[in-house]
Amino acid sequence: MNRDELRRRFGQARVGRLGTVDERGHPHLVPVCFALVDRTVYSAVDEKPKRTRQLRRLANIEATGRASVLVDEYGENWTELWWVRVDGPARVVTDPAEAARAVAALVAKYPQYGNHPPTGPVLAVEVTATAGWAYSNSE
Repeated sequence: MNRDELRRRFGQARVGRLGTVDERGHPHLVPVCFALVDRTVYSAVDEKPKRTRQLRRLANIEATGRASVLVDEYGENWTELWWVRVDGPARVVTDPAEAARAVAALVAKYPQYGNHPPTGPVLAVEVTATAGWAYSNSE
């Protein structure tokens, strides 16, 4: 896949898997709703039920400042398989204007957020590396 196709597939995906590690290198992976804005992936802690608002993904990003987001398409017809992963520096957004832009992008992508926009912390992953794969008869 070329760079434009990687970006298109990534941006249109409905769910991603946010990968982080803690300060000891222990991995943590969770599904997330996300929006790609320029070269930044945004996700927010929303109102879906959680045991706590002190989420491991937040602590891991604070501790290491790195994350990956993976999207993929799986189906029984393996000729339609693909995946795209972005990696980069990650942070919890502290600027209220940036957080508002991120939430607006999430609301625009997910109608479910229309009446209940995310109110929790916003996460940002700056895309510095992209990798992907799609089925091809030539492989």
